[in-house]
Amino acid sequence: MKALFLEDTKVFKMKDIPMKEEQNKVTIKVKTMGICGSDISAYKGVLPLGTLPRVLGHEIAGEIVSVPKNDKGLKAGDKVAVEPYQYCGKCYPCSIGRTNSCENMRVIGVHENGGYMEYINHDIHLVHKVPEDMSPIHAAMVEPLTISMQAVDRVLVKKGEHVVITGAGTIGLLAALYVKYLGSVPIVVDPAVKRLEIAKELGMDYVFDPVNEDVVEKISRITNKKMAEVVIEASGAVAAVKSSIDYVSYTGRISLVGYPNEEIPLPTFLITKKELDIKGARNCVKKFPEAIQLIYEGKVNVKPIITNVIGFEEMPEYFKKISKNPNDYLKVIAEIN
Repeated sequence: MKALFLEDTKVFKMKDIPMKEEQNKVTIKVKTMGICGSDISAYKGVLPLGTLPRVLGHEIAGEIVSVPKNDKGLKAGDKVAVEPYQYCGKCYPCSIGRTNSCENMRVIGVHENGGYMEYINHDIHLVHKVPEDMSPIHAAMVEPLTISMQAVDRVLVKKGEHVVITGAGTIGLLAALYVKYLGSVPIVVDPAVKRLEIAKELGMDYVFDPVNEDVVEKISRITNKKMAEVVIEASGAVAAVKSSIDYVSYTGRISLVGYPNEEIPLPTFLITKKELDIKGARNCVKKFPEAIQLIYEGKVNVKPIITNVIGFEEMPEYFKKISKNPNDYLKVIAEIN
């Protein structure tokens, strides 16, 4: 089978490797896979978690080829989305049900080979059936939606609350859509004009450019000077992380889902004075079934976020393009025909 290996920084190589089924695992024919920001970071040599050479890819949808006996009703021919977070089930976070923060976490496409190949073997409890008529392109969006849902749910967003989302990339825009689905008011902040246009296309009423607009004043006006009860920081940008403190209300909540490339000093006096709740968010816990239904039923419209659908063998070319002009792309999904 064909597998796309990242051999070194910015060096891909397509290889033919044996396809082996593994006992007690589901064998899946990969249909679609998304290019994630962390994949781009690995390509550029700035992702500290993985080692090379590596087959990247953790946003995966496909079709079951073979499956062991199971109580999930999974069978050969089923269309599925793949949950990539392999947790140990033994550490303290796992023991309290927070498997997304497993101390021994292994993510496919990061710590071991992922979905940029024709077939994968995966643990059955991490394979989720999708409706037969669900587009495999949309099924590849399930994993990123679960990340956004985790970020929003970490800070217990309530109906009617104002929620600032800093960063209008895939995770930020999916978070905005989920916030709107919950009946809250999303406010999207990003300096990239193209991304703000997509936010408008998705139905966002409040979109602001922090470079050319006074976002604090805008949020103050929208919230009758209270400021936003919640901020979802989805960019990882230093300025955005710091601005979160200004955007949020007294007693507000901040969810940090973007990964900064450096440590960021924060104004602890102001955090204490405003008595803020600041929480990290990573991966997800038990979000896949709901995410599948939200996309399938159109309650979260992922279509405008998918800027390009490409062929498997075009992936190296698109990694170059995305690295050079990241604001020209949101979600790029590759298909294996």
